[in-house]
Amino acid sequence: MTQKREKNIYQNLSALGWTSFFQDQLENRHSDRVATARVVGVRKNSFAISDGQTEWLATAAGKLQQANRRYPVVGDWVLVTDTVIHEVLERKNRLTRGAAGGHGKLEAVPTRQQVIAANLDTVFIVCGLDRDYNLRRIERYLTLVYNCDLTPAIILTKADLQPDPEAFVQEVETIAFGVPVHLVSARDATGLVRLEETIAPGRTITMIGSSGAGKSTLLNRLYGKSVQATNATSEKVGKGTHTTTSRDLIVMPQGGMIIDNPGIREISFWDADKGVESAFPEIERLAAGCRFSDCNHAHEPGCRVLQAVANGEIAQERLDSYHKMNRELTYLAERQHKSADRMEKERWKDVALKIKSMKKNMKK
Repeated sequence: MTQKREKNIYQNLSALGWTSFFQDQLENRHSDRVATARVVGVRKNSFAISDGQTEWLATAAGKLQQANRRYPVVGDWVLVTDTVIHEVLERKNRLTRGAAGGHGKLEAVPTRQQVIAANLDTVFIVCGLDRDYNLRRIERYLTLVYNCDLTPAIILTKADLQPDPEAFVQEVETIAFGVPVHLVSARDATGLVRLEETIAPGRTITMIGSSGAGKSTLLNRLYGKSVQATNATSEKVGKGTHTTTSRDLIVMPQGGMIIDNPGIREISFWDADKGVESAFPEIERLAAGCRFSDCNHAHEPGCRVLQAVANGEIAQERLDSYHKMNRELTYLAERQHKSADRMEKERWKDVALKIKSMKKNMKK
C-alpha cells in the first residue's frame, strides 16, 4: 500500500472518530486484504459498516459468537475482509446495561449484559418536559452513564410545552451536579445552537431516553432535515411509540456523529463501578461526616446524611433513590462475583476431567 493511499484511508477514518488508540492496535498488521471500518448500523442479520468513504453490509464471523469474544455493536471498529467481520478492536469505552426484564426486583437482577454502543465521547440523556419528566429516572440514567465511566449531558426537550421551562433546568441542576443541562424548544433554536457546539468533528455522541422523549426529532433538527422517522406522543398516556427500532450512527453536518437508540423502558444496571458516588456526590460528601465509618444512613445515631434530610438540605426522595440503587448495585456485584466463581470452578472441573481422560488413555 502506498503512503499516499494509506494517508487518505486514515483521513477518512479520522472523520469517523479514528484515533491513535485504535491505530496502535494495528501495529505489525499489514494486509491489503483486511480493511478497517466502523459499525454504523445494526440490522437483523448483518451490520452496516463504513470506512469513511463507502458504506456496505457485512456479517460477523462465526468465531465472534463465542462468549469470550467481542461481538460488534454500533460504534465499534472492526477488521473486515470483503463482507465478513473477523475482529472487533479493543473498545475505548462502552455503554452497557442489564438486559431488559429485571428492573425493580432484586431477585430478578439481569443475568446478561447488553452493550448499547461503543467508543463514545458523550451520552445525551434526553427527557421531555411532558409526562416523561421524572427526576428519579434522570438519576438512574446518570448512574448508568457514570457506571460506564462516560460523560453525560442532559437534554430537556419540548420546552415549549411549559410556561416556565427554566424552572425545570434549575430543578435538574440540583440533582445533576456539574452536568450540562440543555433546554430545547420546537419554537426556539437557541438551545440547538448551543448543542451544535458539542457535535465537534470526530466526536461520537449517543442518545438515551424513553420512547417519545424526542430523540429522533432532536436528531432531525440538528441535522437540518429528516433522517429518522418520528411519531407523535400519545396524549392519552403521554408515552411515545418505538419509532426508532435500530441503532444507527449518523454522521452530522457539524462533523460529529450521533447514535440514535430505541427508547429504554427499563434502566437496568450491569456495570457496578462508582456510578452512585458520582450521581449523588453531596450524599457521599456528607457521609464523610457521619459518626460511624460504615454508616448506612438509615437510622444510625450521628448520621450527617439523615441530619441533612431533617434540615431540608437533601430531599427524602433523593436519599431513597440513593439507597435503592446502592442495593441494586451491591446485589448485582454479588451475583456477578458468584457467577464468576462458579464459572471458574466449572473450568477447572473440565480441566480435571481432561487430565483424568489423558491418564486413562496413557495406561491403555
